[in-house]
Amino acid sequence: MRKLVLSAFLAAVCGGFLSAQDLTIDYRFDISGSSQGNYLSYRSAIRYIAAEKDSFDAVTGASKQKSTSLFAPIQTDIMGRATISGGFRSLLMFPLAPDPVRTGDNLHVYTEGPVITMEYVHRGVAYRIRTDRNGNIGFPRGNYVMRTVGYIQGEGPQVISRDFSPDMTAASIDWQKVWDPGVPSGRIITQGNDAKTGPIQNDYGDMMAMFNWDGTLEVKLEGSILTIRGVLRPVKR
Repeated sequence: MRKLVLSAFLAAVCGGFLSAQDLTIDYRFDISGSSQGNYLSYRSAIRYIAAEKDSFDAVTGASKQKSTSLFAPIQTDIMGRATISGGFRSLLMFPLAPDPVRTGDNLHVYTEGPVITMEYVHRGVAYRIRTDRNGNIGFPRGNYVMRTVGYIQGEGPQVISRDFSPDMTAASIDWQKVWDPGVPSGRIITQGNDAKTGPIQNDYGDMMAMFNWDGTLEVKLEGSILTIRGVLRPVKR
């Protein structure tokens, strides 16, 4: 089934039949921890790859409308290559997860003048997304970076290098050190484990993917409410 969905999506992209409003995103997340009103809505070129205000279902422990799996044809091409920033994709999933994911990943959102920064660490990889001075994030290339700063085994918790966290927890991570290129990479995180820290890298997805998403999304932080809205269009490479 998933292969059929991916094939249909790629055929639509490569065939040039998609309108300018191929991927519409409407996102709301309360970074303070309140789950009331959190949602992810999106509409894509394939009518059943869509959700209207999807959110976390405490009964099943998953998203109510199965967006975690349904979003796959949007984030990868038919060969499984990422068409969009991995950090951005995971950011979209926060409304669909229980609050311990937010705290465990140490989601940190703040403003510096008109620029909004969103950063977190997931499965040992730190991600940072920054808007421009107009409050927009651009695709396919914007201000998206990532860095391996730790690792995770099983269900966690994450183990963070002492280079970035004094007690090796995500909760104590020093974001200034994470994004300091002067902090060396390639260091063993813990003895007896092969995991090493990595350099700061751009997080644009796979440049070999068959298509990418193009356009801008508007980001706002009003009090503790983070919203992301806009439309992206697919461009064949």
